[in-house]
Amino acid sequence: MSILSGCGPNSDKKRRNIDPTPETDVEILRKIKREGKLRALTTYSGTSYFLYRGQPMGFEYELLKRFADHLGVELEIVVSQNIDSLLNNLNSGEIDLVAHGITITSDRKEEVNFTDYLYLTHQVLVQRKPENWRRMGWSAVEKELVHDAIELIGDTVSVRENSSYFRRLKNLSREIGGEIHIDTLPGTLSTDRIIKMVVDGDIKYTVADDNIASINASYYHILDIDVPISFSQRVAWAVAPGSNELLDEINSWLSEMKDEVDYYVIYNKYFKNRRNFRQRVQSDFYSLTNNSISEYDELIKEYSDSIDWDWRLLASQIYQESRFEPRASSWAGAGGLMQIMPAMAEDLGVSDRSNPEQNIKGGTKFLKRLWDNFEEVEDSVQRIKFTLASYNCGYYHVLDARKLAEMNNLDPNRWDNNVEEMILELSYPDNYNKPEMKYGYVRGIEPYTYVEQIFERFDHYRQFIES
Repeated sequence: MSILSGCGPNSDKKRRNIDPTPETDVEILRKIKREGKLRALTTYSGTSYFLYRGQPMGFEYELLKRFADHLGVELEIVVSQNIDSLLNNLNSGEIDLVAHGITITSDRKEEVNFTDYLYLTHQVLVQRKPENWRRMGWSAVEKELVHDAIELIGDTVSVRENSSYFRRLKNLSREIGGEIHIDTLPGTLSTDRIIKMVVDGDIKYTVADDNIASINASYYHILDIDVPISFSQRVAWAVAPGSNELLDEINSWLSEMKDEVDYYVIYNKYFKNRRNFRQRVQSDFYSLTNNSISEYDELIKEYSDSIDWDWRLLASQIYQESRFEPRASSWAGAGGLMQIMPAMAEDLGVSDRSNPEQNIKGGTKFLKRLWDNFEEVEDSVQRIKFTLASYNCGYYHVLDARKLAEMNNLDPNRWDNNVEEMILELSYPDNYNKPEMKYGYVRGIEPYTYVEQIFERFDHYRQFIES
């Protein structure tokens, strides 16, 4: 999976003013399968897509992963820099679908095709209780709050301009016969960020979908979300007009997903599980509030310099090895953050494998040794991949895989689509029993997925975490 930042100010145009590109005239589903990649636009928020304790998470993220697996393709997530321009970007030809909680409206249906709805919700007013509300009697607190939307006449509510919340407030003003002043916020702000602005007293009111408001209010007890602003509304994903086969495929998959418990487990995880939400918000390693991956970031930065790697790449490897658990151990006896074997620890001068600094220092020392074995690999990214594969399964098995690549007219100095394919082949007797193969059987799927997953996670880290 690769992560792209994009969809910036230049894409914030009305869809009808952009001429369709040739991409929208072909059937998108066939192209997705031909290219082996699903490109989905989403937002960086506490429900759609975020990073927590080194792991990418989010309602949209988890569903997209499953849909990509269903299609048998890779997932490429494009993070929108402006929520207001989400739907306009379907015409760019650079994305296949918008995967975000979008309210289906008549106006929007004229611009895009919506999938079957993912869930139902309704809009609520998000307001702040008085500062000392816990020490006040409930009747005194009630006097300070809005209880009916009609009480908003003449007052100001802050929302993004190109949102269903803005449209709803406009309609509400007409329905109640009085003007509600709308303070428009930039499209770069997610709904949960705007809710936090209410918590902090930066704005007085906002509007949010009930499920998003509810999960935030479970942590920020100063919030009141009891005033409904709308009836039930459908929330869905969107594809470009003409993407009929893709739309049918998504709807068929959604129908099957909704028949499974897994779908509701995912929904509850992000919109209902208050305990998990509180843990995320309170954590130092929640990417919406901090620029941290783990509590060992400073050590990782220090020792990544010794091998001239991006520290976020090394962090991704350490997550892969131990999930940042310094006392983690494997069935084979490997231990610590970088899962060093006892004999190797002695060779590297690591006396206590559970000591984070010793472990990372020893692990990076071993990485440098492996790196030095691949001087003939000129591409630094490919050289890193050979190094990681060797760390996982052993240098000599990688040597065999490179030899097998040569025998099959593949490039022995390129991991991607070349040596990685041969490491898989070394799981089979017809290959590892060849006289040229010196080191025998290796369970090739392990180094193959090891490298793939570390770089996939590294892509997430680069998106969320500053270098």
